[in-house]
Amino acid sequence: MKLKLTKPLVVFDLETTGINITHDHIIEIGYIKVEPNGNEEAKCIRINPGVHIPEESTAVHGITDEDVKDCPTFKEIAQTLANTFRGCDFAGFNSNHFDIPMLSEEFLRVGIDFDFNKARFIDVQNIFHKKEQRTLVAAYRFYVKDEEFNAHAALDDTRATYEVLQGQLDRYPDLENNVDFLSKYSSNSRNVDLAGRMVYNDKDEIVFNFGKYKGRSVTEVLNHDPGYYGWIMNSDFALNTKQTLTKIRLQQSSKNIQ
Repeated sequence: MKLKLTKPLVVFDLETTGINITHDHIIEIGYIKVEPNGNEEAKCIRINPGVHIPEESTAVHGITDEDVKDCPTFKEIAQTLANTFRGCDFAGFNSNHFDIPMLSEEFLRVGIDFDFNKARFIDVQNIFHKKEQRTLVAAYRFYVKDEEFNAHAALDDTRATYEVLQGQLDRYPDLENNVDFLSKYSSNSRNVDLAGRMVYNDKDEIVFNFGKYKGRSVTEVLNHDPGYYGWIMNSDFALNTKQTLTKIRLQQSSKNIQ
């Protein structure tokens, strides 16, 4: 089933040096930009991460240091990529948990504050797990009926994810064919920052989602333990998490002044 879109949708997948958002880097991004009129633009970009690609990561996606030594760095392509993605919604497989936070981190590292707040996210894995509980390979074979697909090439994974999403719409009548519904349905949490270190609780209050203050109001913690902010800013948290917490702190300070 073709997607009903009100603005462009970027279906994408990343291959990386590892799975640590704060330390690892993107080495390949594959995306399909789908316009509301149905037109598609597909692209795959190899990226030189500037660090060694661990052998265990190469074993997963097959990309080596030699493969990317003459490729552009993320900094060199970041602005073009941001321009391409601006004003779009996003979809991927496990993208809410990994790909979106990783992409945001890379943008922030090179000084580009890409605003994901206005975007809606469709995580095809979450739809799949709610319906069938399988992997991307199994999902592709289940929905698309193709036994030849093998995961872990960014553009191939992107194409598979896009086709799986369309297959899900065909298979499940209760899935509404609009991005707003699919975004809400495929979200397993109500993240405030992309990494989910802060979330909305049942009362729509922003609370910490980790550590000794898990479940506690962020503003209350900042008032009670001001040093906690400094600890987070100096610790190994994602740049987007630090940026989001700083905005909350500044908003709190402004209210206190008033």
